[in-house]
Amino acid sequence: MRTFLFVFLFIVIDVSATEHVIEIYKMKFIPAKITIAQGDTVIWKNIEKRQYHSVWFKQLEKDEPDYFFPDESYQRSFEKSGDFPYECGPHPRMKGIVTVTKK
Repeated sequence: MRTFLFVFLFIVIDVSATEHVIEIYKMKFIPAKITIAQGDTVIWKNIEKRQYHSVWFKQLEKDEPDYFFPDESYQRSFEKSGDFPYECGPHPRMKGIVTVTKK
């Protein structure tokens, strides 16, 4: 008598997740304040001509992340709700906030 074992793998993909873009231009995050849903991703695009930047969530990260240069980007997904302030490491007057709401 033969016994067969079938294994089923289910992958759940959240198709409702959205990408949001924040541009960095003239030493500003545009928009500086954004509200998104849990699971969404924010992409920061550096559209400056010569300047490098970082996106540093000091409450979440002890060390400053790597810089990114013109025509480069940085992205982060947010799984928890709350307010997440951030700043540019080399330009601390550049500030923004991501507000994440529950789905």
